[in-house]
Amino acid sequence: MLENVTFHNVSELESRAYLPGLRLQRFPKQVRESLTEKGRTKAAESSGCEIRFVTEAKSIKLTMAAQEKDGRVLVFKGDFFHAAYDLKAGAITTLQLEAPERFAEVPPALLDNVAFSSKVWRIYCDRFTAIFYDIDAYGFAIRPPERQEVPQLTMLAYGSSITQGAGALSHYNGYVQQAARRLDIDVLNLGLSGSCYCEPELADHLAERNDWDLAYLELGVNMRGTVSIEEFQHRTTYLLDGIIRNHPSKPILVTTIYPNRATYFHDITHPFRRAEEQFNDVLKRYVESRQHPNLTLLDGSQIMIDFTSLTSDLIHPSDYGHSRMGEQLAGFLRSSVDMLLAAQV
Repeated sequence: MLENVTFHNVSELESRAYLPGLRLQRFPKQVRESLTEKGRTKAAESSGCEIRFVTEAKSIKLTMAAQEKDGRVLVFKGDFFHAAYDLKAGAITTLQLEAPERFAEVPPALLDNVAFSSKVWRIYCDRFTAIFYDIDAYGFAIRPPERQEVPQLTMLAYGSSITQGAGALSHYNGYVQQAARRLDIDVLNLGLSGSCYCEPELADHLAERNDWDLAYLELGVNMRGTVSIEEFQHRTTYLLDGIIRNHPSKPILVTTIYPNRATYFHDITHPFRRAEEQFNDVLKRYVESRQHPNLTLLDGSQIMIDFTSLTSDLIHPSDYGHSRMGEQLAGFLRSSVDMLLAAQV
């Protein structure tokens, strides 16, 4: 949190000596710089980062920018979509936000879901590196959301580009966000496009975090063809053992690889197809060996249930696919969420 604003899904507000503004980083610098070359660039993307605040002002000026490429931000008032803004790379842009007038025409109870209060402004960043400069409410007070104004539970999600939201026209429509919306929970989306490699530094970071209530891990698809079966087993064991050791009472759900073109290759000896089968078997054996009461293995084919929900690249879900996957995943997560909520009462 910085003064009167909360930065959600932001581990670090990075400042640069010769560049103004604060970069919204999902991972600390030492973690980002421990990843593969591609992973370092993907970890710098502010996917799923949000700027959140509450004010009685009818008009607000929010100044921000996209760094390396054009970006889009989606603005929400509570659970309600409000507006979308496109940012040009390298250009500082001031968004003029106007409070929705029609909220006053209906009973407040209709506006306030059990997830977000309708008082909360949420500026959601799609897949680009976002830079925050300033917020101005023309003299009205600005404050961070209070605990009861945001979801009571938070899910940490780590995985490939699919988890990051690739294939959807907006990453906000990714299946992880879709599942969270259906369950009225918050989400920390730490998906890394093409670079979910379970590096030890990243594994340690996930295990050491205490800002989540349940974890969802999509492991394997990025390591096909580049990591041996033995190395995959070593990395996933280190990752999962660390999370379980530090969070023994929290639900941890792991999924096998979602169906994709390699799952159905005509050539059953293709390296990708064989690695996929072997990686899935590694995850199954791990879960069976640990017999941990809060560790659950999900079958990816029970989440991505319709092959035509993929885009034509036959790996990433379309908007339709992400929606269906979100619905399926929410169903598998429901019992864990209900258990956690009951424990809070």
